[in-house]
Amino acid sequence: MKEKVILAYSGGLDTTAIIPWLKENFDYEVICCCINCGQGNELDGLDERAKLSGASKLYIEDIIDEFCDDYIMPCVKAGAVYEHQYLLGTSMARPVIAKKLVEIARKENASAICHGATGKGNDQIRFELGIKALAPDLKIIAPWRMTEIWTMQSREDEIEYCHQHGIHLPFSADSSYSRDRNLWHISHEGLELEDPSSEPNYDHMLMLGVTPEKAPDEGEYVSMTFEKGIPKTLNGKSMKVSEIITELNKLGGKHGIGIADIVENRVVGMKSRGVYETPGGTILMAAQEQLEELILDRETMETKKKLGSQFAQIVYEGKWFTPLREAIQAFVDVTQEYVTGDVKFKLYKGNIIKAGTTSPYSLYDESLASFTTGDLYDHHDAEGFITLFGLPLKVRAMKMKEAKKTEKSDKYK
Repeated sequence: MKEKVILAYSGGLDTTAIIPWLKENFDYEVICCCINCGQGNELDGLDERAKLSGASKLYIEDIIDEFCDDYIMPCVKAGAVYEHQYLLGTSMARPVIAKKLVEIARKENASAICHGATGKGNDQIRFELGIKALAPDLKIIAPWRMTEIWTMQSREDEIEYCHQHGIHLPFSADSSYSRDRNLWHISHEGLELEDPSSEPNYDHMLMLGVTPEKAPDEGEYVSMTFEKGIPKTLNGKSMKVSEIITELNKLGGKHGIGIADIVENRVVGMKSRGVYETPGGTILMAAQEQLEELILDRETMETKKKLGSQFAQIVYEGKWFTPLREAIQAFVDVTQEYVTGDVKFKLYKGNIIKAGTTSPYSLYDESLASFTTGDLYDHHDAEGFITLFGLPLKVRAMKMKEAKKTEKSDKYK
């Protein structure tokens, strides 16, 4: 009986060409696994395509709700943003895909997992760290790094290889953007984006919405309810998280929200440029932050921001299945215990404009914040506070003055 390999299969040209390549070079039985994280009609016709290409079986695993609840929401609650801009759309999907690939490998008693990530990108790291953490005994095959036997260097090469192996599918040799899509975002790389001096061709590129210039001239109000940091309703309607993100994608895309042109630092040491469309995610994170700022005290918020940045780096680097990620997530969950309330905002030409926030756990006190004096605050108390708060500065200034005076005196002795 042949050994089995689980191939992370997208249905694209790269992973289709890998099927006969695995059979030819390793004599494996190839079992394809496509993980549905919300990539929509990209899944159409995959079963027929995989089997025409030589796979013995195709699994299509729908994990949209698991992806949203167990991977997206921890990142949202943490405020995890990589290098101040990237909302981790690809990064947060890779660990749940790796987890599902391992589950299928165990079910099929496979000896290896194969992925189609290139040797220059982050995804090879994310997939393989996930697999190593969950199944250290499984062999990992990365064709793009096996240059002694993977000799295809272009789409034309891959199409020709498929033809040689009796696979005649309607793939085009035309170059387009390299894209990754799931419910949270779409990323675009390649073509004019490889030159950082070039403006993105948004008319040709965007798939989820329009630029702010082409958004409606009239804004649109949106309301949301959160319970313990989790969104529960959108415009008064109860929905699960995946449904809320789906609707926010439509609203955000319509109003030009969440388009980011980023030059980021990859884990492998190089810079890369991509345009990310994250309309729903941008709105969700802004809404959650809008509520959170009413509820968290200053020290908790400052600590959470620092750990949120670290959490983003952990996710970006593929270290999801680590004690550190679990520990930071546990801290974040404690901070979200009282992040409950309602937010309202207006979407207008790429902007998310606050329009009111309420919470039963709000730390905002109007009598304290207003310019009129309330019972809890005496203006005279500030004087003693400033004296003590500024004492280190005053002492340092006095000591420095004294030291300079002594230094000047010694100079003229």
